[in-house]
Amino acid sequence: MPKRRRLEPGSPWVELSTTPADWKNADPALLGTMLSQLHLIRAFEETVLELAGEGLVHGPAHSSIGQEGGAVGSIVGLTSKDAINGSHRGHHQFLAKALNHVTGGVIDPKTLVNADVQTVLQRTLAEILGLAQGYCRGRGGSMHLQWFEAGALGTNAIVGGGVPLGAGNAWAQKHAGTSDITVSYFGDGATNIGSVLETMNLASAWKIPLTFFIENNLYAVSTTVAEATGEPRLSARALGFNIPSWRVDGMDPLAVHLAMKDAEKILRTGGGPAVIEVEVYRFFHQNGSYPGSAFGYRTKEEEAAWRARDPLERVGNEMRTLGLIDDAGLVSVRDQAQAAMRDAVAQLIEPDPENSGKRRIKPDLWPDVDFVNVGVRGDGSELADVRTLEPTTFKGATENVKFVDAVAGVMDRRMAEDDRIIILGEDVHKLNGGTNGATKGLAKKFDGRVLGTPISENAFAGLGGGMALDGRFRPVVEFMYPDFLWVAADQVFNQIGKARHMFGGENPVPLVLRTKVAMGSGYGSQHLMDPAGIFATSVGWRIVAPSSAADYIGLMNTALALQDPVLVIEHVDLYQQLGDVPAGDLDYYLPLGRAALRREGSDVTVISYLSMVGHSLEAIEELGVDADLVDLRWLDRASIDWDTIGESVRKTNNVLIVEQGARGTSYGGWLSDEIQRRYFDWLDQPVQRVTGGEASPSISRVLERAAIARTEEVVAGLEFVLAARGGSR
Repeated sequence: MPKRRRLEPGSPWVELSTTPADWKNADPALLGTMLSQLHLIRAFEETVLELAGEGLVHGPAHSSIGQEGGAVGSIVGLTSKDAINGSHRGHHQFLAKALNHVTGGVIDPKTLVNADVQTVLQRTLAEILGLAQGYCRGRGGSMHLQWFEAGALGTNAIVGGGVPLGAGNAWAQKHAGTSDITVSYFGDGATNIGSVLETMNLASAWKIPLTFFIENNLYAVSTTVAEATGEPRLSARALGFNIPSWRVDGMDPLAVHLAMKDAEKILRTGGGPAVIEVEVYRFFHQNGSYPGSAFGYRTKEEEAAWRARDPLERVGNEMRTLGLIDDAGLVSVRDQAQAAMRDAVAQLIEPDPENSGKRRIKPDLWPDVDFVNVGVRGDGSELADVRTLEPTTFKGATENVKFVDAVAGVMDRRMAEDDRIIILGEDVHKLNGGTNGATKGLAKKFDGRVLGTPISENAFAGLGGGMALDGRFRPVVEFMYPDFLWVAADQVFNQIGKARHMFGGENPVPLVLRTKVAMGSGYGSQHLMDPAGIFATSVGWRIVAPSSAADYIGLMNTALALQDPVLVIEHVDLYQQLGDVPAGDLDYYLPLGRAALRREGSDVTVISYLSMVGHSLEAIEELGVDADLVDLRWLDRASIDWDTIGESVRKTNNVLIVEQGARGTSYGGWLSDEIQRRYFDWLDQPVQRVTGGEASPSISRVLERAAIARTEEVVAGLEFVLAARGGSR
């Protein structure tokens, strides 16, 4: 018979509940503050549902009524420097944090509302209504609430999407030498999301002071937790990652507060993350003012049982039992909160002169429509004083270096001068510079700043995003291959790319994402894509694609100076190529949005980037074509050099866009459309394109070659353009 021994989890898993002694020993000011916040949040949410019922809330109104106890209990003891982020159902979390900030964490139920509290209520309501005075200037609405000053990092419409960002903020807090912490709120559904579980693993491995706060409200819309998972005690997720966890009745705000205080002892002393699961109940449906029973997935009896456990009633009754408040006092708290919301509404809403008995939003409070695209990216003003250099016209002394050595060299230089720069990615700290030598020597030289991550792109990309939003660090995230962006697509596109604009257009997101195109290396369909077309048609990113070592130095310096997320694309074919760079100079910048004219001619404009610049030059020389060759260098729509492109098109009247990768994700697709819109009157024929095939490259050497473009395909493209214009060479 085999010998068996029961294994125990590495960290404790605790169910916490209060006793009458806990209530008796609680600070009366704490209980009064909790009662006050609960009533303010409840009155706020009731007002939102009322306005939504009148059609004045555009979009969803995910009410937190019934769930206030978890947010208030966990946040009431935090400081303004502590941070939170949350999910689509996050009004209560945002309000609790904002109210804490403006009141110093203490509210007297007798004088519930002062000018600062009133402002919080009004600005939050304005944001949910989409108005200019909202915290995100109307762009965030109900699901994207952010106020950095109060430590509210932003609520999030993607289930689980904010958790990696919270981890990045917590990492920054720890490595800035503070004892501050971050709490990331999410619902029961998110506990089955990969990004959440990846982040639990990463936070545990790196001892990040992040609380994973699970608001288990028992339903994902109408699907029960028991239907969705074999372990409905969701705090059990922590056991697999050696994270201490608590399971608490979320309808008891004091129990939540005590669990949070227990967790803080670990979080603030370097012990790593914690998980707190609170069982709460949303009194209404997923969205709107009807109960779940109206849709048939809950019974009225179940709803009544949970309503009898209302956290507002629980705190009020306990305080009354302790002699801290009487019935009149409880009525007064409720009346004050409702009066404050009536005042907030009066500032934003007025009778509709065209519809008797109805109300409308005051017209002058809407954002100016000219604001619609402001803040997708920054304006680049941070580059005003940098020293620029154009390698194509440089006349000074040069030295011959490998492209990959320029990659490692410029990063070495910048890290030596800027201790905010942190590199993270898979294997970047080992193998003498990662899989290609791009981080050669950096891990030994910059201890603790080159972080080898688990294989978890969602987690470490989002962690980098959170670090960037924190502002104290400048992350450089490496994806070993660009195809892995699909694994982390939420963090890359929904989170990092949209963050600046979504939250009002002002907060910078200084992040560099490095990756390499490896077509021709035999790694097959899931490792060899060119990501340029995907990023160019996604909001918020800048893109650089250097074709030479000299360009790489200047472009990386500029990327690291920008306050925007920048994708830096490299190509494995270039890594071992030698090129001349300014001797001993790793400090110059290439100007934002400046292409390079690699050769001049009058018959055709060839536009390319990365290794295809070299293949284009070979094809032009093989045919003896009189061509302009434009090396784009900057690929995003905000940075592309239309002056250089336009001057060339007006001269040659023919355009050939050259890229290596698949036709379906082609960068040239959008570029050709834009060129034809801008320069239609100067074109003698449609813009022509050289691309790879429809299929992703295969492992077979011959099929891989057939799927991608090189010099031969550029030759064929040039011959087609020349034939179409009535001449050949």
